[in-house]
Amino acid sequence: MKFFIDTANLSQIKEAQDLGVLDGVTTNPSLMAKEGISGEENVINHYKAICDIVEGDVSAEVISTDYDGIIKEGEALAKLDEKIVVKVPMIKDGVKALKYFSSKGIKTNCTLVFSAGQALLAAKAGATYVSPFIGRLDDISTDGLSLIEDIRMIYDNYGFETQILAASVRHTMHILECAKIGADVMTGPLSAILALLKHPLTDSGLAQFLADHAKAAGK
Repeated sequence: MKFFIDTANLSQIKEAQDLGVLDGVTTNPSLMAKEGISGEENVINHYKAICDIVEGDVSAEVISTDYDGIIKEGEALAKLDEKIVVKVPMIKDGVKALKYFSSKGIKTNCTLVFSAGQALLAAKAGATYVSPFIGRLDDISTDGLSLIEDIRMIYDNYGFETQILAASVRHTMHILECAKIGADVMTGPLSAILALLKHPLTDSGLAQFLADHAKAAGK
């Protein structure tokens, strides 16, 4: 399973990259705003800075919701760097744009997916990635992980090459369950990735090893 980090924070992206497990980055207008990035030129420069850090795909989201606007923005974003994946919302004009980008060899990420039907349409239109938001489904008392299972079954049934990118991942159990189900990618905060490192028996075991070494060395 690929590990993407869902942020626009450069220091967090660098930390995840240095850890050696990062495969890509996802961003959106909300994450950009959280980092105080505004204005077209600043946003573009920030995407370039992210691409300079990572080796994998970087999802950059369009703002437009009409077909012509999505195409114009998407083509401009794709020209910034070969790592850029154009992030397109799951709306009618978005699906049409997915088909266009696919025909032009431009990588895409269909975002804001909350149903298997939406994921099926995205795959039919040739999306590179589809992003079901499992955490947001959990927030409204709906099982987000079951959606991943449904999409995996449908894609496997028909051999769709669209990758399932589990988005809105909140914690380690989301990551582990997505790995069991067979999500191709997970994207989440740095905190969730780092939390996979932790186990109390690891901490106590290491402390014991170090204590025994110090005791032996002191003899």
